[in-house]
Amino acid sequence: MKRLTFWVRQGVALGTALLLILGLVSIWFDDPTRLATGIGLVTAGLAFALQKAVTAVAGYFIILRGKTFNVGDRITMGGVRGDVIALGFMQTTIMEMGQPPPVQNADPAMWVQSRQYTGRIVTVSNARIFDEPVYNYTREFPYLWEEMSIPIRFNADRERAERILLDVANRRTVSFSSLSQEALQEMQRRYFMKSADMKPRVYYRLTDNWLELTVRFIAEDHGIRELKDQMSRDILRDLDEAGIDIASSTYEVVGSPLVRIKQQA
Repeated sequence: MKRLTFWVRQGVALGTALLLILGLVSIWFDDPTRLATGIGLVTAGLAFALQKAVTAVAGYFIILRGKTFNVGDRITMGGVRGDVIALGFMQTTIMEMGQPPPVQNADPAMWVQSRQYTGRIVTVSNARIFDEPVYNYTREFPYLWEEMSIPIRFNADRERAERILLDVANRRTVSFSSLSQEALQEMQRRYFMKSADMKPRVYYRLTDNWLELTVRFIAEDHGIRELKDQMSRDILRDLDEAGIDIASSTYEVVGSPLVRIKQQA
């Protein structure tokens, strides 16, 4: 019933506007000069009122011509992250995703702390491509570089920990050998990448409390949370078997010197 009432009101409003336009045209129709003036005023008014709509339509053609994104791509547009499920003349419809912890303070804030669907469908004006960058995670390259950081103690067996991270990354992530030679050559030619950039690698970083080991690897653009969950479980199990503990913040408490008071008679 509410939908019927809504559409009835929309129809009445459109009909009224059409009658007003026809009435104005009939007034100016007898005099060609007035007709030209009226058309000019109406055109100027429409151009001012519909400037955002015209910009959105222009954005639509820019998106198609420039291959900015397509239906099914994973993008960030107008502050919305997700997969494109529809592309219209004026709006792009996105299945919204959550945010990983490093960007939880971004706008709009999310309750889902990962790149998984929130359940909300968001429409974004195509005009936003003229004001903000569009991030495309899947255009022509269906992989992402990901990282996982593990803190260990300074006196831990760092070489063993590094081997564990590399073994898990090689076992769970995209294999370098699984990519065809043609695909590798095309990626290296187009993106100026070296073959070493495609293989998992561990980096060290010194902090005040621990040694941070970060493994960098290539993963498919979908299923990142599941992948990191599997890798985290494998890493924890292997570290436990190797007797390597995850480091935590430490504090050194320094006491005041002992003061002795002698009592004189």
